[in-house]
This record gives sequence, C-alpha cells and structure tokens, in this order.
Amino acid sequence: MLEISEIFNAAAVLKGVARRTAIIPAPKVNPDVETYLKTENLQLTGSFKLRGAYYKISQLSPEEKSRGVIACSAGNHAQGVALGATHNGIKSLICLPAAAPISKVEATKGYGAEVCLVPGVYDDAYAKALELQKEHGYTFVHPFDDEKVIAGQGTIGLEILDQMPDVQAVVVPIGGGGLISGVAFAIKTLRPDVKVYGVQAGGAPSMATSLKEGKIAHLNDVSTIADGIAVKEPGVNTFDMCNRYVDEVVTVTDEEIAAAILLLLEQQKLVAEGAGAVSVAAVMFNKLPVQGLKTVCLVSGGNIDVTTLSRVINRGLSKAGRNYTFVIDLPDKPGQLSGVCAVIAEHGGNVISVNHERINSSAAISGCTIRVELETRDNAHIQNIREALKSSGYDVLN
Repeated sequence: MLEISEIFNAAAVLKGVARRTAIIPAPKVNPDVETYLKTENLQLTGSFKLRGAYYKISQLSPEEKSRGVIACSAGNHAQGVALGATHNGIKSLICLPAAAPISKVEATKGYGAEVCLVPGVYDDAYAKALELQKEHGYTFVHPFDDEKVIAGQGTIGLEILDQMPDVQAVVVPIGGGGLISGVAFAIKTLRPDVKVYGVQAGGAPSMATSLKEGKIAHLNDVSTIADGIAVKEPGVNTFDMCNRYVDEVVTVTDEEIAAAILLLLEQQKLVAEGAGAVSVAAVMFNKLPVQGLKTVCLVSGGNIDVTTLSRVINRGLSKAGRNYTFVIDLPDKPGQLSGVCAVIAEHGGNVISVNHERINSSAAISGCTIRVELETRDNAHIQNIREALKSSGYDVLN
C-alpha cells in the first residue's frame, strides 16, 4: 500500500533532477472555467515520466542495478528510464512500438539506451520486454503499474498543492493510470476536497471502460493520435487507485485533442503531444463539471513528432472552423470563378487553393465543379460565406 511518506521521499530524491514545472494561467481555454496549466511538457525529457522512472531506478538494490534495466514504452517512459539509468551508470534496454514517433526513438537513444522496436502498440512492446527480461535477467521498470513509479509521478500532486493552495480541481491524462494514481493519491490524502478528474482518448478508453464495468477491461484495439496514452489495459494497482481516488474519468475525440493542441500552440505558445493535451481538451469542450472552479490541467508531455504536429494542426484548424473547402457546381463559362471569389472576399474569406474539375458525374454536361479551400475565422464565418454564396445563386454542394 502506497504511503504519502513515499511521495515526499520521491520529491526529495528528485530535487535537483526533475524540474519544478510552472503553473501558468490559460484564460482562453474556456471562458467559464478559471483554467491553469501545469507545464510538465517543459519537464526534462519533455514529459512527466522522468519523475517515476528516475525514482524507481534510484530505489533499486545494487544487485538489481547490476543486471541492467529493461522497460517498455510508447516513448516518454523510455526517455525517463534511459536518462535515469545513464545517470546511475546502469545499462538500459527499451522496447518501443515500431510506430512510435521518430523523435521519441532518437531521443531515447540519445539518453544512452539501447532500443528494440516492436511491431504493434504499447501492449506488444510490453510483451516483448517481459520476454527479454526472462531471457537475460534484466530488472523490469514498469511504466505505470509500480508503487515507486506511481510515487514519483505523485510528486506533481505535491507541487500543485504547494504552488496553488486554493486549487479546486485537477484534470489529468490517463493511459495506464500511473500519473493520475500518484497525483490523485497525493492530492486526496492532503486535500480531499479537491476534485481530481481523468481524461482518456476516445479511441483508447481502457480505464474509463474498466471503471464503468467495475473490473479491469482489455481492449482489442486502440487507435488515437494520442500515442502516449494508447494503452489496451490499465494496471492492477492503477485501476484500484483510480477507483478509490479519482472523481470521474471522461473521454475526448481525436478532433478535440487536435483542437486543444492547436490552442496550446497558438494561445499559450506551448507544444503539447496528444496525450498531454487531453486534459485541456476535456475542459475546452465542457466534458467535466468544472465551470467556475479554479482548475489545473496537467499538460503531461510535449514530445510530438514534427510531421504529426503538421497533420494535427490541420485537423485542429478544421475542427475550429479555421479552414474549409467549399464544393460548388458552376456553368462552365467565363467569369464564374471570379464571381465566387468576389463573394468570398466580400465576406472576409481568404482563398488558399482552387481546384477546377470539368469531368465530374455530379455536374451538368455544360458545367464544372470547383473546390475552393479557404482560411476562415470560425464555423460561424463558414456558415456566413455559405449563405452568401447561395444567396448569390451558386449551387453549393459542400
């Protein structure tokens, strides 16, 4: 059974190793919520995982250290273990899903670990790590279902209470549950009046499903842009702790996650990965009863691949109504395109690209179809342009 003294001990060990990350105001996340961000995306290695991994490794016996450590990860735990092992002069081998972002794979190698890429998702990497552990006798460092790891993550809860004593709600991402278990345990032990909420990606709701069913559930498949929390099954310890200390767990869609990443980038000048942005997405899209409350969203990591970020930004722009493609049927004669563009310009749309199609089964024999991609302000602006085009006599298909 985890004791609060263990978390205070972890805080002492991590002093000088892990950054005490700032809590910053984020007034534009939701006008009805007094929102703040705990910026663990600015932690060393780019995520909170350093805390639990380093503390776990620091508590190993000399014999356990001599055998070297092995871990499995979607990427962030890998970097924490690699850095912790290297700092302690220990060999480390990390099993990563083959589809893990290149930036996370290269960063793990850069911290001194040997990397084994495994086809599939996190759970496949976990199975491979267990196989290699038995074969070579490594010491296994679990990414979430371990008391020492949970204690290390719980130091974030201590920091939040110290930095913001009047906090009323804390919103935490959930993958396997190690982060929220530590944070919720620390906060509920010291301040039981503070609400602690968990957030999962809708495409990987293992903890949400488990809590709903009252037992640990195993998902056959997970699919989400939040690769850091794409876990098929929560841990035994983390499921129990979420049952005891977490007030509610909700899910958000990939589109909502993308919109949150975009908001953090544009409004807060913060880079967050999908897993790190789910807490913000939940508050942004009113998934939790935190209206009027002083709420801290834990931005758990910022290790997003640049190519993924580009795709996420585009999806976030679409979700926010910042770009849109109109499909319009027109008579194929001079002046039609200029007429469409005049209406769009009059109503403040900015044309990015135009695609003109003469051969289209939906158009008349003497007609054509154009696709006009625009930069827009929001969804209301898109609707305004659509109505203006229709009022001008244009056949808007989309």
